[in-house]
Amino acid sequence: MRLIPAVLGLCVMLLLAPVYAEAPVDPLSWLGRVATAGQRLNYVGTFVYQSGGQVETSRIAHRVDADGEHERLEVLDGSPREIIRRGNEVHCVLPDERTVIIDEAAGGRRAFPARLPLSPVGLAENYRIRKGEIGRIAGYEVQALVLEPRDDLRYGHILWAEIKSGLLLKARMLDERGELIEQFAFSDVRIGGDVDSDLLKSRFTPGDGWRVVNARASEMPRGSSGWGLAEMLPGYSLSSVMQRPLGRDRGQAVHMVYSDGLAAISVFIEPAGDGSVAGLGPVSTGAINIYKRTLNGHVITALGEAPERAVRRIGDSIQPVGQ
Repeated sequence: MRLIPAVLGLCVMLLLAPVYAEAPVDPLSWLGRVATAGQRLNYVGTFVYQSGGQVETSRIAHRVDADGEHERLEVLDGSPREIIRRGNEVHCVLPDERTVIIDEAAGGRRAFPARLPLSPVGLAENYRIRKGEIGRIAGYEVQALVLEPRDDLRYGHILWAEIKSGLLLKARMLDERGELIEQFAFSDVRIGGDVDSDLLKSRFTPGDGWRVVNARASEMPRGSSGWGLAEMLPGYSLSSVMQRPLGRDRGQAVHMVYSDGLAAISVFIEPAGDGSVAGLGPVSTGAINIYKRTLNGHVITALGEAPERAVRRIGDSIQPVGQ
C-alpha cells in the first residue's frame, strides 16, 4: 500500500512537467512536435499580435488535465474581450456589449500558439519546409522553421519553436514578396508547471441584461449540403461542412471549410435578404481576404487567411450540386 502515494506523486509530477524530448532532426518531425506542444502543454504568458498598423497584446493561460483542455485568452488593449475555451467549446465574452457568444472551433481549428494541425505530414505537398537558424525569444532558445509555399495560392510562414518543449513562441505570415502580413510573438511565457484554476476563469459574471448568443454549428455529412466546387483549388480539400443559425426568422447558413492543413478558407451560403447583397466583391481586412457574390437567390461569402486570388477562386467556383 505504501506504493500508492508514491505512484500518485509520480503521476502528478509527470502531469505538471513540460514534455521535454530530444529535439528532432528533420523539419517535418519538428512541425509535429510544435503541433503537439501547443495542445498538450501547460503554459501562461503574454503575446503581441501585429498586422498592418494594428498592434494588440493578449494574455493566455492554457492547462491540460484529466478533463481535457482549458484555456483563457484576454485581450489587454482596447475594448475588453475574453475567449474562454473548454475542449472545442468557445465562449467569447464581450462585457461592453454585455454579450456572450457560444461557438465551437470549426474542425477543431485553433489559434496561436496551437496553429498547426496535429498531423502536419500533408503540409509538405504544399510547402517547402526547412529548418532555419537557432535564436532566442522571450528568454528561451528557439528553432526557426520555414514554410515556403509551392504556388501562389497560400502564404509563407516562419515559425519559432522552443527547443526543449516544442512550444511555438513566435509565428510570422509573409506574402509572395516576403513582406509581413501578420505576426504573433510571446514577450514572456512560463512553460509547464501548474496553472491555477483562477487564471482560467472569466473576470466577468454574465447576469441580468446580458445577451447569450448560441452560434454553435451543426455538423453535416460532407456530401449533403447541396453545394460544392465546380473546380477544386489545388492543395485544398473540404475539411468540414456545418449549418449555422442566422438569427430569428432568417434560417440557417451552410458553412464549408476548405483547407490545405495550414491555410483555411470558409464559405458561407445564406439566403439573400434585405441588405445582404451590400459589399459584393473582394475586400481585405488585415490578414483576411473576403469575396462576396450572389447566385440563385443566395449570398456566397468566402473568407480566409489566404491570398485574394485563392479566396476569389473558391468563391467563384461554389455552385449547387445534386439538385
